[in-house]
Amino acid sequence: VQLQASGGGLVQAGDSLRLSCAASGGFVSGRGMGWFRQAPGKEREFVAGISWSGGMTSYADSVKGRFTISRDNVKITVYLQMNSLKPEDTAVYYCAAARTIYYYTGEAGYDYWGQGTQVTVSS
Repeated sequence: VQLQASGGGLVQAGDSLRLSCAASGGFVSGRGMGWFRQAPGKEREFVAGISWSGGMTSYADSVKGRFTISRDNVKITVYLQMNSLKPEDTAVYYCAAARTIYYYTGEAGYDYWGQGTQVTVSS
């Protein structure tokens, strides 16, 4: 059971990045997925979530209109397209697999977590 997040890096404000979260095995089958982030000195916060079918998505207000979550259930991968990045988006980004077919905005709704990928946005 493993979630592997990748795609982070150092970019300038206004740039774009696409994060990927690849799942090993079939354990994410039938599960919603979420992206969270944790900035230095802050608690981990919800960024975006997507249901198993991909038909339902949700975003934190701070990223709405700039980030897009999607999934490919054939490749067993979840993506987070991040556009118009801001310095305040700097954080370690984590993907997580939910307990059910839905996503949740709280961490308690998830029982598998990836290792995180660093995103740094310079001004």
